[in-house]
Amino acid sequence: MLVDRQQTLSQLRLQGVDHTARPTWKLRETVEFYRDTLGLPLIHTISARGWGPVGHPDFLHFFFDSGNRSTIAFFYYLGSDEPETMKDRPGQPPIPSDHLFDATHTSWLVDTKEELAAWKKKLEEKGVDVTAETAHEVIESIYFRDPNGYFIEITRKLRPVGPADARDANLTLEAAIQREAQASSQGTRVESIDSIWNTKAGLLDAGREQSSKGESAIRIYVLDVPEFASLVEAARKLPECTVSRVAQDYLLLEANEPIEFHRKELKLKPAVWYGLFTGGLRGRIESFGRDTVRIVPA
Repeated sequence: MLVDRQQTLSQLRLQGVDHTARPTWKLRETVEFYRDTLGLPLIHTISARGWGPVGHPDFLHFFFDSGNRSTIAFFYYLGSDEPETMKDRPGQPPIPSDHLFDATHTSWLVDTKEELAAWKKKLEEKGVDVTAETAHEVIESIYFRDPNGYFIEITRKLRPVGPADARDANLTLEAAIQREAQASSQGTRVESIDSIWNTKAGLLDAGREQSSKGESAIRIYVLDVPEFASLVEAARKLPECTVSRVAQDYLLLEANEPIEFHRKELKLKPAVWYGLFTGGLRGRIESFGRDTVRIVPA
């Protein structure tokens, strides 16, 4: 029986997101925005006299159908005051102004570039301030704010993520966890992504056979996916740089003297540019600007 129970637990899987929820102090505006502007059906409302604990306000908890059996929900606490930190959020342009606040957002999926453009046009016709289409590594999105100032995103997939992405994701987080543990033991904090990229390169170094010629002073691991293809091609054209395949998922760029890359030449959006060395880096980033990055031996 114990074996059967353990097997059953090991087979547990979540079946997608049921709902996300957040507070609002703008009842009418929130209902009109999600129901009328976005066109999400209002499908359920709970009204309650608190929830038991002393001091818990009476509230409305209402749900909009957000597609594929999921909902987005809001709590409206009767008689409560909007926090001062929320009052300057509505009306702000849909660009990050507070990385902690704006990190909490909802993103909806569409299938095509045409649908994304159509949503942008529809929202703008309704008076909503919408960003231009923004390409990240594997998605392209538009952003806007709801009446509360919450970030909303509509996105489309640029490519499916696969096993290589999953393996790389686990390696990245393993490097970050190791680096944070090391910093904690030294009474410091990790504040630079460069140190995580360096640790990740070390993990990849350890997992491959070392060249008989020794290690190059600069080593850049590049996940073999489309968004970083132009980086690899640019490296092939640099006389001081060599490119080789070192593992199933990665290409390795090596040099013993400083090398530079230029964003416009690589034809990369900033969102990809600033994650250029996510595969792992041995060396020191001497400068990293909006268009030029220079890597030198550590």
